[in-house]
Amino acid sequence: MSDKLALITGGSRGIGKAIALELASCGYDIAITYAGNTQAANETLENIKAYKVNAKAYKFDVSNQKEVEENIAKIIEENQRIDILVNNAGITRDDLFIRMDETKWNDVINTNLNSIFYVSKPVVKLMMKQRAGSIVNITSVVGLYGNAGQANYSTAKAGLVGFTKSLAKELGSRNIRVNAVAPGFIATDMTKDLTNTEEMAKLISLKRLGQPEDIARAVKALAVDLTYVTGQVLEVDGGMMI
Repeated sequence: MSDKLALITGGSRGIGKAIALELASCGYDIAITYAGNTQAANETLENIKAYKVNAKAYKFDVSNQKEVEENIAKIIEENQRIDILVNNAGITRDDLFIRMDETKWNDVINTNLNSIFYVSKPVVKLMMKQRAGSIVNITSVVGLYGNAGQANYSTAKAGLVGFTKSLAKELGSRNIRVNAVAPGFIATDMTKDLTNTEEMAKLISLKRLGQPEDIARAVKALAVDLTYVTGQVLEVDGGMMI
């Protein structure tokens, strides 16, 4: 059993899974949250345990404040500490703004932005008592530059940038670092149904979509290695936005 724990929201698939495996390879016990796919969560746990660390999955809706409070309290009670928090859970509900209804707006804001408040609050309190911790928020390049058809997603991800920088200023004196990673186009379930990936790749300096492991390595660097870095947003986009 490790004496270090990393908590990754939305950790059963895609980028979240890759982050969980990367941190497990560094010797961290892992707690992941997931919304609905129990089979995927169980498969991810088996993959994590191959690194000889403990792993457990918690099923709850990160946009539901009561469910978050109950489950984060359970994670803290069972583990007594959280060393790394990765706020990764997110959804898309794309549409042009003029056609976007209130449900599409609220679903994305609640899951991608409000959940960060619900999850981070109790974890920050614990890290303050520990006088140590690292938080990495998964934002997006569209939160920095915008994207047509994603006003809701861009707004939520832009909010994460402000949250990251503000919290870094508040928590630095307690030896808690807060950073963010802004992925570009990454090959995940969220992008698998896109039909124009070849055209997208032409817009990227490296001429290819990124892989979840590319984001995981960036998270590991910010969470574990770069101990004098806080309040930063690292764009991992293959040079798409330069």
